[in-house]
Order: sequence, then C-alpha cells, then structure tokens
Amino acid sequence: MKKSLLLIVLGILVVFVMPMQIWANSAEPPSLVILVNDPPEDLSIVLISDEEMPEATVRKVAWEGYYAFYSRDLEKEGRYVFQVSTGQDQFEWSPDEALQGYNNVYTLNVSEQVFTPGLYPLRTALLVSIRVALTLLIEGLVFLLFRFREKRSWMVFLAVNLITQGVLNIWLSNGGSLMPSYLLIALVIGEVFVFGAEMIALPLLIKEHKKSRILVFAIVANLASLVVGGYIISVLPV
Repeated sequence: MKKSLLLIVLGILVVFVMPMQIWANSAEPPSLVILVNDPPEDLSIVLISDEEMPEATVRKVAWEGYYAFYSRDLEKEGRYVFQVSTGQDQFEWSPDEALQGYNNVYTLNVSEQVFTPGLYPLRTALLVSIRVALTLLIEGLVFLLFRFREKRSWMVFLAVNLITQGVLNIWLSNGGSLMPSYLLIALVIGEVFVFGAEMIALPLLIKEHKKSRILVFAIVANLASLVVGGYIISVLPV
C-alpha cells in the first residue's frame, strides 16, 4: 500500500511539474501558418511586401507541411503580399482579411494555387480518430497487464477513456498552433485534466480490484499515454 501511495505521489508530481517547465521554455507561437498537403520539396513562401523579404519557417510532419511566419516577420502595417514558388511556377497571394494576433491558419492547394482560411475538410475528425484509437490501444494493454478481466471493468474503461481522450484530442485540434512544439505544451496541460478525471472516475466505477490498484493503473496508463501522445505529435499531424 505504501509503495502504491508513493507511486501516486510521484506520478502527480511528474504530471504537474512538467507543464511548468515546458511553459517556462516555450517560445512565441507563429502569427501565420500555411498548411500544405504533400508539399513539393522545392516549395517556398516568401513575404515580398517586406523589404527584408523573410521566408517561411518550414516544418514537415508526415504528409503535411507547415510554413510559418512570426510576428517579427509581420511587423509592418498594411497589405501583406506573399510569393509562392515551386519549380518554374510562381504566384502571389494576399490574405483577404487582416491577420489577427497569433495562429492564423490557411490551407494552400498548390496545384490549384488557392488559399483557403482554416483547415481542410474532415482533417480534425480523421486525426482525432487515429489518436484516440492509438491511445485506447496503449492504455488497453496497460489495463490488461493490471489483470482487469471483468466485462463491467472494460466497459467503464472504454466509456471513461472515450470521453476524456475525445475531449482532449478535440481540444488539441482546436486549441491553437499547428506546430508540434506548441501542441506538446497543450498535450501536457490537457493530460493533467484527463489524469484528474480518471483518478476520480475509475476508482468510483470499477469494482474488480482494490482502489489502490486502480489508482496506480490510472497513473501508469496516463504517463504512458503522455509519452505516446508526445511521440504521435512528433510523427503525425494534430
């Protein structure tokens, strides 16, 4: 019992301290992110209305490319004009509306040379489904290792996790920047709330084992989910 309590305390400390450290080291989010599906290797986007002509900072994750401009790139007032170049093709684009602070997102269809505000259709539903399924798989294996066998226990596990992970992943998908480094911050903070919800709900609803075992499971499963979630963010779009 003492070992279980120690694990609980250590788990809580780890989960609550990590967001503070990450927030302390976090940098300014981008003002504008241009999302491109399967971007050409030679694709470049340059702000040509500025004398310094800054080029977008590029980050690629799986099939998506993120072309980011920061507030330092967009200091001047007035109309912003961007030049998109790939191969022998070049075209210019200006946002129809004024950019608002941080995390303005546009999706670029390179072949049609069209910019669309926001994300492409069904992106959120697809990515949330993938992440929830992977998380359920990982936590389900941990649940099995803790020797939960009763049907009621599994029904509670699935119901609680579908709710908490669904809310967490929808929040991640709508909570700000597309850049993975900033999403990791949101993931850690979100996992704190998931951890708290599961620490309360699972011991109340599962009757198969002692509460101490259920609490230890919740800690181990959520730490595993945090690690796996961080890895997923690094290799899959969010």
